Amino acid sequence: MLKVFIGVDRRQHIAYTVLSHSISVRASKPVAIIPLILEQLPLKKRGITDFTYSRYLVPYLCDYEGKAVFVDADFLCLTDINDLFELAEEHYAVQVVKNKLKFEWPSLMLFNCKKCGKLTPEYIEQNEPQALNWGLVGSLEAEWNYLVGYDEPSNSVKMVHFTQGIPAFLEMKGTEYYDEWHAELGACVDTCSWLELMGQSVHAQAVVKRLEENMKEFTNNTLSS
Repeated sequence: MLKVFIGVDRRQHIAYTVLSHSISVRASKPVAIIPLILEQLPLKKRGITDFTYSRYLVPYLCDYEGKAVFVDADFLCLTDINDLFELAEEHYAVQVVKNKLKFEWPSLMLFNCKKCGKLTPEYIEQNEPQALNWGLVGSLEAEWNYLVGYDEPSNSVKMVHFTQGIPAFLEMKGTEYYDEWHAELGACVDTCSWLELMGQSVHAQAVVKRLEENMKEFTNNTLSS
């Protein structure tokens, strides 16, 4: 089971919804997607977002075992997330894309949890873990954290990072991957007709009966008026 933790900002839950969908539909292995919700965690420290510091709890939440990924909510996954897990190297505690914006390095992290024992809730509460000085840090290719608006266009992008705002905002119209994000949003809320899904269900008869009664009542009310 692949474990992917997403930092949730309650002001734009739609970002989490789109990202989690983009991950799950492209994954070649079962993937558990876990939202980091500060009220559920043994941490009070908060930065610009609720997950500024809670992201570093991932190894603790995994009992310091196995591999896990943390990713900010303002991403879009374009590939099989298992490919990222396959890049894990045993001698690193964490691997990140070391791009030009150093403060964005922790926005996507591939943890080797057993080497992150220093990341206890107490340590995170009292220190500045974003310095990444709690373990050996390895590199990932830039395609895993493509910064929209900063990085040079590429044909090999695997994880899109909307650093200036997700395409849900009108201000982002015309930016790279705007259409791809909205296509993913559409796929999130798409559904078939009730008849296709429930027409052969044991519950269909009760629904049809209710609809017939509603139609009969509507007809009687119309005639009486």
